[in-house]
Amino acid sequence: MRKFFVGLMFCLCAPWAAAAQVTIAALGDSLTQGYGLPAEQGFVPQLQDWLRAQGADVALLNAGVSGDTTAGGAARVGWTLTPEVDAMIVTLGGNDLLRGIAPEVARGNLESILQAAREAGIAVLLVGMQAPGNYGPDYKTEFDAIYPDLAAQYGTLYAQSFFAGLDGLRDDPAALTRYMQPDGIHPSAEGVARIVAALGPTVLELVARAERE
Repeated sequence: MRKFFVGLMFCLCAPWAAAAQVTIAALGDSLTQGYGLPAEQGFVPQLQDWLRAQGADVALLNAGVSGDTTAGGAARVGWTLTPEVDAMIVTLGGNDLLRGIAPEVARGNLESILQAAREAGIAVLLVGMQAPGNYGPDYKTEFDAIYPDLAAQYGTLYAQSFFAGLDGLRDDPAALTRYMQPDGIHPSAEGVARIVAALGPTVLELVARAERE
């Protein structure tokens, strides 16, 4: 019996014991929440399945709220960053664009989120948004610059666009239709799969960073 307990303690204390699972909170809006899709086909479950298929031991928490703006994300980031959270994906700003919210306001809200993450000591992946041209070139230039600027300032990982996986289809509306829901705003399950495949490698970098910190 004594040998059993000695062996058990050796396994528990061995330096090559398996690393703890990495928990990632996905803070976002309807794109993160999985609007219009069965629960298992949304962004968070598809991303978790993709990461696990690559051998990553991760658990993703869906902190997406449909209709949320950067202000909403800033208001709830404190209770999103529970003690078990090791890293966070931030995908916010689309609803700010739909409402024409001033870029400096969106920037301030995102900075509050990143500051909260810094204080909690967790790794972050900031996913960018690009403004349409209908607000004018000055608005677009100022809004588009928010994400790379803040990523550099706070030392976060950065992905230029949530929709990078669909970029090759932008010039072919007929082909793009397959990957979007009828509203033309939210991706279909197949669209989410392409988005996840494009974003996934950067999320793996986030996992690796979380394991080091």
